[in-house]
Amino acid sequence: MKVLVINGSPHIHGCTATALDEVIGVLNAEGIETELIQVGNKDIRGCIACGTCGKKGACVFDDIVNEAAEKFEEADGLLVGSPVYYASPNGTVLSFLDRLFYSSHFSKHMKVGAAVVSCRRGGNTATFDVLNKYFSISGMPIATSTYWNMVHGFTAEDVKKDLEGLQTMRNLGHNMAFLIKAIAAAKEKDGLPEAERGAFTSFPDGK
Repeated sequence: MKVLVINGSPHIHGCTATALDEVIGVLNAEGIETELIQVGNKDIRGCIACGTCGKKGACVFDDIVNEAAEKFEEADGLLVGSPVYYASPNGTVLSFLDRLFYSSHFSKHMKVGAAVVSCRRGGNTATFDVLNKYFSISGMPIATSTYWNMVHGFTAEDVKKDLEGLQTMRNLGHNMAFLIKAIAAAKEKDGLPEAERGAFTSFPDGK
């Protein structure tokens, strides 16, 4: 079992990384393999709605998004971390996630998703909400904790003093591992739940 971890911060060892490391440690201790991809310091452009991915099954911009898509398809869960920028996730990670979810056409149904945010003071719940929407539109169960999945601090050293935040991260790790194992067990016994497809309401007649 494996979780793909995305660090949307430009700082490799910053606040977001400190929070993610706490979750990763628990996942690994629970027997869940993890792989981290640093995207916040990459030059990642946004989706241009060209539709090429619908024909070729991958984004027209052949960069880290397509590389991550292959790893995401094989993973049992996706853990995404982002700092707060103006009460929203980092623009780079938003461009990454827009293209990752839109251009990859494999089923994400019942892969476990979790978001982690770091902020100095505010904007955390709004950022958390934005990240969770990628999971909820894709049939991905969302792992929660004993508080919203966030840490506070201006530096990594500050975050290490946020004892409740780090506790929240560890509890998230345990809950995410439990969900992944429970879904795997249920899948083996009963299969995955049915997901209807086909209806697509776009009101093309203008009514």
